[in-house]
Amino acid sequence: MTRRRTFLETAGVVGSTVAVAGCLGLGGEPFNDGEIDFNVSPSVPQEDLEVQYSPVREFLSEEFDRTTKMNLADNYSAVIEALGSGTTDVAETGPLAAALGVNDDSAEIILQRKGFGTWTYKSIIAVRPDSDIEEVADIEGRSVAFSDPLSTSGALYPLYNISQAGVDIGNLPEGNGSEAAFDAVFAGGHVSSYEQLVQGQVEAAGMGGFVRDTGAGPSPEEFEADARTLAESTGLPRAPIVVSPELSDDRTATLQQAFVDAPQEIYWGADGEEGTDDDLWFDDVRESDVEEYQSVVDVATELGVGTGVFESN
Repeated sequence: MTRRRTFLETAGVVGSTVAVAGCLGLGGEPFNDGEIDFNVSPSVPQEDLEVQYSPVREFLSEEFDRTTKMNLADNYSAVIEALGSGTTDVAETGPLAAALGVNDDSAEIILQRKGFGTWTYKSIIAVRPDSDIEEVADIEGRSVAFSDPLSTSGALYPLYNISQAGVDIGNLPEGNGSEAAFDAVFAGGHVSSYEQLVQGQVEAAGMGGFVRDTGAGPSPEEFEADARTLAESTGLPRAPIVVSPELSDDRTATLQQAFVDAPQEIYWGADGEEGTDDDLWFDDVRESDVEEYQSVVDVATELGVGTGVFESN
């Protein structure tokens, strides 16, 4: 497993807990303060946290005989900062945030998630169907929503496409966008970016392709009626699960193996039934490390994105 390796040259919480009898019996070595803190990124709507992740929380509590606390972070930076400080033990986050976190010695990638049948996903830029924006270069001078500065599909790749089209992105995503040749708005989530677009608050929006394709927010039919895909990037590695570098090697390895061996039911949400609305978006994991995310690192490097983004957001 690759740990804490540098790949870049420049580089509010809601919670619930459960504790049940355990089976791994890993002695007295604690996670944070005797409990497992699992941080969830802002790509997960707050109202979905409990219903979607409760089986994961219960599984970890049973496996490790520890109270497990699930927290929803305000942004991706908050996830990485909590991991680096050791106040969070394990987290789900985006590829870019995780890779930069490794570079900053604040996170370690241990797993990659599989969703909708693949280990990769898409990033899109969308406009309204009647928009006069016909190509990415037309975004100059317009308003554009992005998910979060550290979102891979909701900011990094849309900004890369905009830059490749010859539009000045200024110091985004690290800065406030004041130097960009368009008005950048960070909506705080992929579905929020879509909603700002269809409500006419912005003229274009960058988001994960899953908003268009999977019913994560609008149905595919609703998306087709309300938005038009302007640009698309494919082959992005799906998001990882990461741990704090403060965890011991043994604890990290055991946590990684627990997820790999977990029953399918942990992905089925609070109702315990597969194929219902509270299912998690992912349904499998595999061992991974930062090398899986090298393509994301390459795009970040080209845009000059480094760990300074943690200080500016």
